Amino acid sequence: MNGGDSNEDTEERRQVMSEVHLGCPPGIYGPHISRFTISVPSEVESSRFNELFKDEESCTEQGIGFDEDGDLLLPRRRQVSRRCFTMKIQHNITSSIPSVGLQVWKAELVLSDFVLHKMCTSTVFDGIVSLELGAGTGLAGLLLARVAEMVFLTDHGDKILDNCVKNIQLNSGVLNHQGVVYVRELDWAHPWPPKVSLDLASQERFSWSSSEVEEVQKASLLLAADVIYSDDLTDALFGILERLMSQGSGKVLYLALEKRYNFSLDDLDVVANGYSHFRSYLREGDKCEGLEPGSFPCFRGLRINVAEIPQYVGEYDRGKDVELWQIRYNKGKVLKFGLSFQIPVPEPGRQACLNLFVAK
Repeated sequence: MNGGDSNEDTEERRQVMSEVHLGCPPGIYGPHISRFTISVPSEVESSRFNELFKDEESCTEQGIGFDEDGDLLLPRRRQVSRRCFTMKIQHNITSSIPSVGLQVWKAELVLSDFVLHKMCTSTVFDGIVSLELGAGTGLAGLLLARVAEMVFLTDHGDKILDNCVKNIQLNSGVLNHQGVVYVRELDWAHPWPPKVSLDLASQERFSWSSSEVEEVQKASLLLAADVIYSDDLTDALFGILERLMSQGSGKVLYLALEKRYNFSLDDLDVVANGYSHFRSYLREGDKCEGLEPGSFPCFRGLRINVAEIPQYVGEYDRGKDVELWQIRYNKGKVLKFGLSFQIPVPEPGRQACLNLFVAK
């Protein structure tokens, strides 16, 4: 590498590949369409599945697996469900690090399993407004669109957003035609709400209208998958979360991540990049305790047991390093006068954090 090469240049040249794509045809570097089988696991008794997806047929799944030594196992066809359907997802098999949103990642499939399970066993997502952060290929949000009133798929960069639009077109027959799916640019480093254009004729692609911003303010559900892999990105994520979750209706975020371990020269140990920094933002449970003065507001995190979520999406192996988190924002009032200290303020069923600032 030349001495003048920047980190951005290196990341742009370096190619990475998701484990999900190991079974894809070799030698393909552009867009590729994969078919993901969606079916109700045998342990789930759901009458809603037939209501949500009326045109399914009997399906078989042909999966690719590996033994304990990492050797490829020959695929075997198996009956997965009497009724199932297929999602077509266009993606790249490899990509540069800035364009990883062009690939399908394991955490996105786990998040999709969670969304499907909620859809098939309850009505909690029916008729909601939702926004997905770092939507990538858009799979989880597209599945949610079957029951939601409005879904915003957001990411950064025209290539990723164009690919997301393509996946909407590929799955138009599966989506709820009464619902609306928007693909919009959302740069986490920029302020929220974003600037809106009043002139529709000059409005750029993937830009926001004032009515769309108002709908997001009313959203109750946020989704995100595989957006934790660097400290800078994590800082930007929680920055936009604070801006989104502090305004409008109360919101809950479901975030899926995969811990990827690498040797760190700083720690002289194998660490999961970005994971510790991510956890530093969260206070687990219903209490905000041990916060440093001035660190308010806080995010409350509850780790969901992934093993208790049945697998609806075929063609992938979850492994042991994927986590799913429920994250809520703890709202409160801040009075600024000078020095700060923190006192607990009891609320029904939980304890909130309040920072008071008093003059010197």
